[in-house]
Amino acid sequence: MTKTITFAIMHFSIAFGVTYLITGDLILGGLVAVIEPAVNTVGYFFHEKVWQRLEQRKTATIGLLTKSFVKL
Repeated sequence: MTKTITFAIMHFSIAFGVTYLITGDLILGGLVAVIEPAVNTVGYFFHEKVWQRLEQRKTATIGLLTKSFVKL
């Protein structure tokens, strides 16, 4: 859990720092530091769903190929 918390702090800090350096605005830096990780988390959720489906298809295809060879 400590690793997750320190990663989150690092992520927020980088998002804030980059935005602040680009804009010079503390408020905008704070907003981006909160919004960007939240949006990224949702994106990651859907990214994982897509990869799970791809892995399931791959496993199913390998299973079908294995059954085809066994019948020969």
